[in-house]
Amino acid sequence: MSTPGNGISITHALEPHDWSNEETAAYEAAIEAVNGAVGAYSARIAAEEAKPHPDPAVIQEARAAQTRLAREREALCSSDRKQIAEARQHYAQLAREVRDGAA
Repeated sequence: MSTPGNGISITHALEPHDWSNEETAAYEAAIEAVNGAVGAYSARIAAEEAKPHPDPAVIQEARAAQTRLAREREALCSSDRKQIAEARQHYAQLAREVRDGAA
């Protein structure tokens, strides 16, 4: 599983673990929540770049957020149920806030 455009695999860092179907689904959902936030920032960048006079600071901040999110995605511990549950909630909320212009 690698992220589009940056070639970073998130599976290389996974420790050996017997996964239940529930744990697998939760981890995948956490990854998708992070990816949703990255995508929201991509939409923000595209919208800014489409303006007649784009604000470079907005674009730079959104790209920095994407880089930070990639690091945070890699830091997810597949066997840490609490972290995964919190990540799912946090990143889904972040994606909504970015899309709504609140983050």
